[in-house]
Amino acid sequence: MSRMPTAFLSHGAPSFALEPGVAGAHLGALGKTLPRPEAVLIVSPHWMTPQPGVGLASRPETIHDFGGFSPALRRVHYPAPGHPALAARTIDVLRQAGWAPRGYDDRGLDHGAWVPMLHLFPQADVPVFQVSLPTKLDAERAWAFGTALAPLADEGVMVIGSGSLTHNLFEFMHRAVEDEPYVRQFTDWVRDAVLRGDHARLRRTLTEAPHARRAHPTDEHFLPLLIAAAASQASHDVRVIDGGITHGVLSMDGFVFHAPPAA
Repeated sequence: MSRMPTAFLSHGAPSFALEPGVAGAHLGALGKTLPRPEAVLIVSPHWMTPQPGVGLASRPETIHDFGGFSPALRRVHYPAPGHPALAARTIDVLRQAGWAPRGYDDRGLDHGAWVPMLHLFPQADVPVFQVSLPTKLDAERAWAFGTALAPLADEGVMVIGSGSLTHNLFEFMHRAVEDEPYVRQFTDWVRDAVLRGDHARLRRTLTEAPHARRAHPTDEHFLPLLIAAAASQASHDVRVIDGGITHGVLSMDGFVFHAPPAA
């Protein structure tokens, strides 16, 4: 079996499920070109635990972990099966790398997981299981976590980090603005680091990129990018998912590492 690509996907607001825009269309096109994995392992900042958690459910529920959005969102379900065997294998791989993971028999998929998957694999016919984002990660530890997951890509698992390339919730909730220039400046800096394969620079994003702390007042929506990049173990063969900017402040860009050629 050939090595699976890994990816970072921006999941934006929960409304992305019903308002796909340019990012949703690009994810749908991407899903048609990706090799079919045995399962998707997805890391979302909406499930954080002190040590890594791994969802073992054979039929993970769709978790509607949000409020204040259209009631129609609560009627959306993503009925993909889980993959208990590969989830259990993930626990073994993480233990071998020195982490202390815990299995969760009843863990479903939060919106950071099922919303992007709804566009990437809309038929919900690819097994999906979620891995939590460990708390108290910094950039180096996030990279180490992705490196620990890397062997799974040789076993048919597509590792996906789900976050947001920019994520200032205060501005999202309290400002009605056109696209903020700082969002594009930050996004362009990150894109350049990724395309150059400059992983050391990428890990320094939140201390060196322009407007880094405005783009990410907290780290959790950025760290899944480092996890996905580290899990790929590839410096090049990167495809950009140009998702545009929604709500004026949310960059929806993503990246596929060790990417197959575009159709």
